[in-house]
Amino acid sequence: MRLFLTSSPCSPYPGRDGQTLYGYSKENGFLRRFREGWEPGCSCLMISSDPRAFGHNDKMRREFEGFFEVSGIPVSRLVMCDERNMEQVSGLLADSPMVILAGGHVPTQNAFFRQMGLKELMETYEGTIMGISAGTMNCAGRVYAQPELAGESRDPEYKRFLPGLGLTAINILPHYQQVKDYVLDGKRLMEDITYPDSKGRTFYALVDGSYVLVQKGQSTVYGEAYRIRDGIITRICGKEEWRVLSD
Repeated sequence: MRLFLTSSPCSPYPGRDGQTLYGYSKENGFLRRFREGWEPGCSCLMISSDPRAFGHNDKMRREFEGFFEVSGIPVSRLVMCDERNMEQVSGLLADSPMVILAGGHVPTQNAFFRQMGLKELMETYEGTIMGISAGTMNCAGRVYAQPELAGESRDPEYKRFLPGLGLTAINILPHYQQVKDYVLDGKRLMEDITYPDSKGRTFYALVDGSYVLVQKGQSTVYGEAYRIRDGIITRICGKEEWRVLSD
């Protein structure tokens, strides 16, 4: 199994007549590594973050079909898994050498994964998995569900730590360039919420275009990344650099 833990794997491509298209990012060698071992024309399964958001899920499937085409990665079909076909997920996994775990709201997706029994199904999966944002976060054995929506940081019923897929022990915080200055419920998202939550723990904050590749028992971060541990943030990697993670 190869596991890509991404913040956002997509970036703009120049099109004809000044048109901007979107495909998989070439930053930090992502597209090159993503394509390694790819069998042209194979099937890809995308698993939703919100099983009932049918319109959004269909739109996302079409968008990602375009990303594959723009990036020169041929796929025979891209299937979206949500509430409409979740009972078929075992067969869909068996037929798909590539799985994409979509971005969205971490707790909503986490509940959907548990409803399907995805953790158990993934234990024997041998293909390539790409997590995007929330999908990346839910790959951890113990997921840190960083508060995101208004009221979540104040809600005593909101669970910040959830059981995940167990594909990695690494906790990723995506979109760091966007959220580092966020204020949620009157608190600074990083300094007042996330840093205290990192006591006795380690989180890795990635900017879009950076990613962690897990394969053959080794986890390597490519691109700009930060380690947050016991309330202290440290820059551990820069753009077009790489580093093997030891924890």
